[in-house]
Amino acid sequence: MNDTTATKPLWRKIIDFPLVALVIGIFAIVFTLGLVGRFVVPFVTEPFAEDTGRAISVVIAIIAVFVIYKLVLPRIGDDRQDDLPKAGALGDLGRGTMLAAILMTLMVAVAWILGVYDIQGWGGSTSFLMILFSAGFQAAFIEEVLFRGVIFRFLEQFGGSWFALAISSALFGYAHISNDNATVFSSIAIAVEAGILLGGAYMLTRSLWFAIGIHFGWNVVQGYIWDVPVSGNAVDGLVESSVSGPEWLSGGAFGLEASIIALIAATVTGVYLVWLAAQRGQVIRPWWTRRRLAKERAAIAG
Repeated sequence: MNDTTATKPLWRKIIDFPLVALVIGIFAIVFTLGLVGRFVVPFVTEPFAEDTGRAISVVIAIIAVFVIYKLVLPRIGDDRQDDLPKAGALGDLGRGTMLAAILMTLMVAVAWILGVYDIQGWGGSTSFLMILFSAGFQAAFIEEVLFRGVIFRFLEQFGGSWFALAISSALFGYAHISNDNATVFSSIAIAVEAGILLGGAYMLTRSLWFAIGIHFGWNVVQGYIWDVPVSGNAVDGLVESSVSGPEWLSGGAFGLEASIIALIAATVTGVYLVWLAAQRGQVIRPWWTRRRLAKERAAIAG
């Protein structure tokens, strides 16, 4: 709890209360995306080829979300912070992408060794713009801003790190329940493996860039290199592949994310990131605990 809380006007206290800030943050992001979709996308997609127009609209959406995030989010909440700092952005993006690339390639290798994944040859052509922007960076950036930069952040300010990790992971899994080929198990798997992995990345760095890099590398390497469906969505990869065997091992039509292979590998990696964050003192206590401790310190000082 900030030392200046007692001197804030009532309206400021209300806005800075974590659950109120959570609602404001979600509204700001969703409203911005709605405006872009309604007034921008139709005018930038029509004059161009499909892939080019879609890539341009995605870039505009990313820029709009980035701007509104920088304008609103660092100015609300119990603990003011900028989760998209310029310092270290490229390094964290690169490290996150590399970690995800290694992790996903390892999972594909295990699936191949177990006989549930097979490479049949080179894949079809895929637009580089689609890979980089629409399929990769759009989902990575916007989803991480919303789920870690808003939902995790303000839930953590309210209920502490463990509360935020549990609830944001569950919501992240639920958000994928309507994907193509989704099942209850695939949503649970996404909640556990990706929720902990990405939440741990945010806890460790206190920046969204590392989590964005992991999310980007995960999607691109999984789908557009190894030809594995990305969260249920079939894509054309650099290679042409097929899966067979029991769904609990191969993930079936949803992709490796719904397999025991990913559930183990990604969850173990995520737990390690959370452990590192805890070792470095990045675990935040609940709002009521911080408030009580602040009052106790003030009483001792007084």
